[in-house]
Parts: sequence; C-alpha cells; structure tokens
Amino acid sequence: MDEKQHHDVIIIGAGAAGLSAGLVLTRARADVLLIDAGQPRNAPAEHMHGFVSRDGMPPLDFLAAGRAEIASYGGRFLAASVVAIERSADASFGVTFADGTAQTCRAILVATGLVDELPDIRGVAERWGTLVHHCPYCHGHEVREQKIAVIGGPQREMSLKQAGLIRRYSDSVTLITNGIDLTPAELIRLTAFGVAVEHGFVSGLTGAPGSLDAIELTDGSAVTSDAAFIAPRQAPRDALLRSLGCQTDPATGLVGADGSGQTSVPGVWAAGNVVTPTAQVITAAGAGSATAIVINGWLLQQDLDAASVARPQ
Repeated sequence: MDEKQHHDVIIIGAGAAGLSAGLVLTRARADVLLIDAGQPRNAPAEHMHGFVSRDGMPPLDFLAAGRAEIASYGGRFLAASVVAIERSADASFGVTFADGTAQTCRAILVATGLVDELPDIRGVAERWGTLVHHCPYCHGHEVREQKIAVIGGPQREMSLKQAGLIRRYSDSVTLITNGIDLTPAELIRLTAFGVAVEHGFVSGLTGAPGSLDAIELTDGSAVTSDAAFIAPRQAPRDALLRSLGCQTDPATGLVGADGSGQTSVPGVWAAGNVVTPTAQVITAAGAGSATAIVINGWLLQQDLDAASVARPQ
C-alpha cells in the first residue's frame, strides 16, 4: 500500500490513456497515484500497431516502459481495484479499494477502458487477439493476402465496414452474415468490391490450438479461413463515473466528456476507451496527455486561489 494518503491526482487505470496522463502530470511535479487492476484490454494481442515509434511493440512491454518512465519522475502505482469514489465536503475525493483501505486526492482521472463482449461462438475466445480480431487498422496488415472471414453480429454497420476495409488487404474475404440481413444495394456493393457473401449462421471455429482452419456454419458447411474479424459489443468500464453522477450523452449513452476530458462533475475527468470506445492506443494516449495538461491547469488555479485567500491583507 502506498504510504502517502493524499495526492494531487489519482488516476484509475494504467493503460495508454492513464500512463500518458501520469507522465505529463509527474513531469509537472504533481503528486500522482496510478491505480490499476491489471486487466488490460489488449493483453491477448502479441503486438500493437499504429503508434509511431512503437509499431509492433508487445502491449505488455509498452505498459512496462510507461510505468518505468512515470516511476522515474516520482509517480507511484498501486495494484488494486477501486470499489467506490466519494466526494467530500471540501470537494476532495476519497477512493476506496477492494481491501477496504482508502486514499484521497484533489482530482480524479478515470481511464478504465472497456470490455469487449465476445459472441458466444465456439473457438472465438481462445483465438481473440491472435487469430480473431476487431480492428482492421490494428491487425489488417498482418493478415494481408490471407483467407479472411468477417463474422457478422449485432454491431451491424461495423461488420459491413470491416468487410470493406479488410478487402483492401486481401483478395479472399468472405462476409458471413450470421444474422445480418443485407439490403439488395448492400449485397451488390460488397460483391462488386470483391467481398464474397455467405448467408448463414456461425456455429464455431475449427483448428488446432494456436491456429484457425475454418469457420463452421450451422448448416454443416464451412468457410476456409486463416484469420477472422468480428465486431463485438463494447462495454465501457464507467461504473465509477456513473456513481459520481457524471452525465451521459443522450445520443450515445456514453458518459459525456468534453474535448479536455472534463465530465459534468467538477474535479472528475475521463480519457480513453471509457468515454471513446473507438480510440486506438495512440488516440487514447493523446487524450490522456491533453487531459493531464488541463488537470494541471485546474490544480494551478486552485493553488492560486488558496494562496490569495491566505495572503495577509
């Protein structure tokens, strides 16, 4: 347990957004405690992509490097799960952990990310992040010229977009509708673009551990595949933000945060996938950096106000 009990900022979630914010704030000489439960979303992936100077880096190596940088500036880390955040009468925050202990801070940054809710299809979970992917920009180049299947699902528009994007990487792309009813226009557009369309429902994925041979359909047929893409539902880990009373966006249902990450609750910010599910690693890191600068400015204004009040008249 961190011996110091009160901090300038507590950052909940030490992924790309949280680490980036932590680096900016510790370099600005703020007292920062980063809390992380050790469940990074991209842990199953062997590499991450699209992050300039870090392309192809294993995600866990990226996290370790970020932690080392922050620690070198005095930032502290705590492996714990946060169960509650309460706002005190003096506008500070109390953060309670699963073991019953607590620490306090002046400002909160929630960067807890999201959970990919995988479809209940045999063989998907054990191949997630290695042979079954969701982001063409993150993994499309690595499966170029392979036989690729796009499995449709509840995120209809994203499934269709995946099929089109993946076609740029391979001449052998099959969209398995899996419950999606294509309009005649959609069918024409996809097939004209070179995407094969298989109407049917998926029963499972086949192949030895660490490999993928085919996507089996409930009618007994199969689509030979080397890799697959799905569009899972994405559930932000935003329970803490909601418990604080942060307002949600009526259009998206997501907790709302402005361009600086400020929520509707003073002193509470959010960055990364918890409020922007589509953010990639580099995007989340950028959001964390921008939010940290605003938080540091907010802390400065508090200090200036306090100093003015304390000055003898």
